[in-house]
Amino acid sequence: MRIIDPHMHMVSRSAEDYRRARRAGVECCIEPAFWSGQDKHHAGAFFDYFEQIIEHETDRAERAANVDHYVTIGLEPKEANYRDMAEKVVDRIPEYLDRDPVVGVGEIGFDQVTDDEEWAFRRQLEIAEDRELPVIVHTPHTDKPSGTEHIVDIIEEMGVTQERIIIDHNTENTIDISTRTDCWIGFTLYPGKIEADSAIGLLEEYGTDNMIFNSAADWDPSDPLAVPKARDRMIDRGWDREEVRKVIFENPYEFFDQSPNFDYEA
Repeated sequence: MRIIDPHMHMVSRSAEDYRRARRAGVECCIEPAFWSGQDKHHAGAFFDYFEQIIEHETDRAERAANVDHYVTIGLEPKEANYRDMAEKVVDRIPEYLDRDPVVGVGEIGFDQVTDDEEWAFRRQLEIAEDRELPVIVHTPHTDKPSGTEHIVDIIEEMGVTQERIIIDHNTENTIDISTRTDCWIGFTLYPGKIEADSAIGLLEEYGTDNMIFNSAADWDPSDPLAVPKARDRMIDRGWDREEVRKVIFENPYEFFDQSPNFDYEA
């Protein structure tokens, strides 16, 4: 069963991780720009990083495992708090959005829900809306329900196209907030965020429409096989295979197919 994993930070993984994921059914992955474990203090560091995931990682995924690799570009919320640097980075984001592997804006959103984070979130939502591109939104690690409420309020107030937005990192405490929108709903299967069984339980309660599973696969303890393992767990729990396929392939395909640069063959 083919898988699209829309949240793999493969810059932090080995070539063998690509091969393991491919053997488990991952044919396509999307790598969002993210906080890479240490704050950057110079705008140039972002531009080097953007080039690395656009060029090197896309090439490495194909060479290592014949995986289609795409990217979203954005200033993630944690480093938006360095306002002078953040403004330089956000000003240049539009020039990266025309690059071939770039299929959206992200990840953006909140970390500590500061004024600077809100400025960066609003500005990048505007950029994505102008370009009619998909957006990956990061809900905060702390005070997650209230932070998610604030995200939803901003999205509704700005009137941006909700069908092009995925609100990610949902948990049992945010699902009722996120599902009041027309946004897509993401679950990052990651230790300390949400385990596969809990996420599957939420799908059993809320259905599979607009629901997407993804891995984090970053520098910390994480698993590039999180989505294939969730697929197997769903089947073990008696799910219909077509419903499983909808969550792990059809939904992410439909979401990113809204981008003109997404040319993976379904």
